[in-house]
Formats: sequence, structure tokens, C-alpha cells
Amino acid sequence: MEKPPVRGLYVLTAPCPGGSEGLLRRVEQVLAGGARVIQYRDKTDESERRLREAAAIAERCRAAGALFLVNDDVELAAASGADGVHLGRDDAALEKARACMGERAVIGVSCYDSLERAAALAAAGADYLAFGSFYSSPTKPQAVRAQPALLAEARRLGRPLVAIGGITAANAAPLVQAGADALAVISSVFLAEDPQAAAHEFEVLFASTQLECK
Repeated sequence: MEKPPVRGLYVLTAPCPGGSEGLLRRVEQVLAGGARVIQYRDKTDESERRLREAAAIAERCRAAGALFLVNDDVELAAASGADGVHLGRDDAALEKARACMGERAVIGVSCYDSLERAAALAAAGADYLAFGSFYSSPTKPQAVRAQPALLAEARRLGRPLVAIGGITAANAAPLVQAGADALAVISSVFLAEDPQAAAHEFEVLFASTQLECK
């Protein structure tokens, strides 16, 4: 069976006002605005709340036809019914994640600014490759910078490419033009004053930029 695609607006969650209720309300808003992928990102150790929130987001993503991933935590991803997991440099090994979640799971990896790392992880079975930070990011201000040309080089690896880091609707077009299949954002959408409208801006951007590239 073919895996769900990784493309379009990819929204990461973040702590926000209103606790779990506020979090889920924002998830609903970004899905309504056109988000195609939601990644649950919560670095706390509150396991019961995290499982409850992740399972609730999984339900909402299924209803919207969106892909749901969990950041870092393979066990939480499996327990919550997520479609997959995103792994960074210091997280669980890709092989462990695959063994835990199965072949159907979507496993994405952070490649930072390294084409070599991306090639090795693609060969090991990663389903998508994330590069960045492309712009200054309030979430990770010290993150290494990547250049848009890296996306063009990475096309040869044959995996969907995700761009991340300080991306807004105003600066995203060059990344799509360079080859990004998905744009991963936090502040510019999930923490926006109007998350649904912010998400919709990216959907319009994708449509117009892809038409220009044809």
C-alpha cells in the first residue's frame, strides 16, 4: 500500500494559551486552513497529557485527510495512532523506529545542511528528508543555516524534501522553487493570531508558485 504523501504545508505544534483545549483548537484551525501534515512537538515529560493530546490530534488529522507525525518519540507515535515519527540527530535510530512502527509508518529525518547525512538516511529507508534552518528561527536561533540550492541538489535522492526554519509566507517561494515538497512552520502559522488564515496563505503560495514553475 502506498504511503501518504509528504507535501504542502507542514505545521508543528507548540505550547500555546489554553492548555490542551487551546492546542486542539489551533490544530483544527490550521487543518481548516489547508495544512497537509501536523507534527506534535512537545518536549515535556508529562506522558499522560502528551498521549491524550497526540491521540486527539491523530483523530482530527484522520478526519481531515492529513498526515500526523510525532516529534522524536517513537513509543508515543505508536501508542497514539500516529502515521509516523520525525527523528533528529539525537533521537532514536531510524532502524529502531521502523521496527517499532512497521513498514507502513512515515519516518522523516532532520538532515540540517548535510547532503551526505541525507543520502545515508535515504539509503537506510527514511521516507522524507528535512533540511534547514533556511532563515533565522525563533524556535532554534542557533541552528545551522542551509541554502536553497541544497534542495535542488537533494532532488536526486528520490525522497520528498521538507524545508524548515524561520519560514513565512513572505519568504517561502524560493524554497518551493528550489524543490521543497513541504514547508515546515511553527511560529508563522501555529502561533499566529489567526492560524486558519495563516495556513491558507501558504496553500495559496504553493498553488501559485507551482503554477509558475510549470
